[in-house]
Amino acid sequence: MKSKTTLSTRLFLASSQRLLAKQSLPRIVKCLQELSEEEIWWRPNSSSNSAGNLVLHLCGNVHQWIISGLGGTEDKRERDREFAEQGPIPRQALVAQLRRTVRDACRVLARLSDDLLSRKYVIQGFHVTGLDAAFGVTEHFGYHTGQIIFITKLKRAHDLRFTRLPVIKKKKGGR
Repeated sequence: MKSKTTLSTRLFLASSQRLLAKQSLPRIVKCLQELSEEEIWWRPNSSSNSAGNLVLHLCGNVHQWIISGLGGTEDKRERDREFAEQGPIPRQALVAQLRRTVRDACRVLARLSDDLLSRKYVIQGFHVTGLDAAFGVTEHFGYHTGQIIFITKLKRAHDLRFTRLPVIKKKKGGR
């Protein structure tokens, strides 16, 4: 018997997949393409992370929480290594790892049901619902995407043109 999936669940999961795969991922890839191999591993100070560290961290987080936590695969994450890495891991290897991680996470998200979203999980020592995990990962991914964009803007000093407001056509008569 197949678990039910409501419209709200389908909309939430589709939105989560869109934010990860269609919004944040392309922005991170563009930033990595803008930065030199050296700049990907640049840190403004010893208390900060490089764009490369943040990509590794996102891969680890998404794998642990979505692919392993909700998808049931083995969790092999070594979180401290994500931040300790100094590079150089080549840009293309980082991009490939991030793309693969997001693709695999989206596959897990696509098959979640209401029951799986409301189920309790223990992930990274936290007691959460599937909904908590999916929402948290999506928010966390967006947060670090913003940091990678900020690093890129610091190094490149130009607008990356990610934000576009829709053009609103005025109706005849000035309204």
